[in-house]
This record gives sequence, structure tokens and C-alpha cells, in this order.
Amino acid sequence: MRPAPDETLQVRAVTTADLAAIAALHTGARAAYHRARFPDAPFDVPAEQARWHDAWSRDLARDDTPALCAARHGTVVGAASYRHRADQRRPAVTLHQLQVAPGHWGTGVGRALHSACLRAWRAAGFSRAVLDVLWHNHRARAFYTRLGWCPDPERRPAPDATHLTLTLDLSTAQAPPAPAGR
Repeated sequence: MRPAPDETLQVRAVTTADLAAIAALHTGARAAYHRARFPDAPFDVPAEQARWHDAWSRDLARDDTPALCAARHGTVVGAASYRHRADQRRPAVTLHQLQVAPGHWGTGVGRALHSACLRAWRAAGFSRAVLDVLWHNHRARAFYTRLGWCPDPERRPAPDATHLTLTLDLSTAQAPPAPAGR
């Protein structure tokens, strides 16, 4: 049973205590969206969870990669990380990860994480954000489109069409105000 969208949701900085939960939800999310394309591939095995635990641990160790998590009733149900993208002609922030536990898809977790990222990016002075999304992940592509992301005209889709780069003009993107008392 999915939680109602209006349940209490807290977005906060990730701590090392959150790593196991984030690795589990990231592994589950990847398994869910890859299963549509590769139905027999084992994306939710312990080795994948260990891989994502290590990846998130490396991100947390970086000074240039802030990470946020969303928790409902003390349980981590989503996570996001981002970093400055200095290798561009036009500096931008890159949304490195935004993952939500599949049981919480459609309940506002992704939107809350995205809104928190927008506030942080603007506070840091960024005017543009970019992300790479898997071409076949139509759910994620539709989510980002609803939030104002568009294909990046400076980057064509990968030659093998596995990824699509999206961009967001932070001067026009709408973010709801920060929740009171959180």
C-alpha cells in the first residue's frame, strides 16, 4: 500500500547512518526501472546494493557533492546528490542522483527532493542545472519534463541512445517555498 502524498516528509542532509537505506532504495529503484527493458536481469541483488552503498559513500566523502535524503516517519524513502559542473563553457550544477523507493513513487518524494535542490542551487548562485537520464526510463523523463527540464541543445543523445542530457534554467524554474518548520 502506498503512503498518501500528504504524509509528513522531511528533507535533510544525508548522514553516513543513512547509507544502507539509500543503497537499498537506490538498488530497488534501479531494478524497477531497468526491469521494464531487461526483465530477467538481476538488478536487485546484494552485489548491486553493495555497489550503490560504495558509490554513495564516495559521494558523501566529496566536498563538492552535497546529498539530501527524504524521510517519512524516520524511514529514508528518497535521496539526491548534486555537484558543480566546471567542465562546461557555461558552468552549471549537475543533478547527479535523484532516487526514490518504488513504493513511494508518485507520493511527492521526488518533487520534495527536487524542490530542496532548486533552493540550494539558487542559494549557491547557479543559473543552470543539467542531468543525464536513461533514455528508456520514461517515468523519470516525464517527471523531469513536468518540472521544466528540456533536452540540452548543447549535448546530443548518446550515440547508443542510452542517455539523454536535460537542462533546467534556474532563473525560470518554479520551486515551492521551503516547508515551514522543517
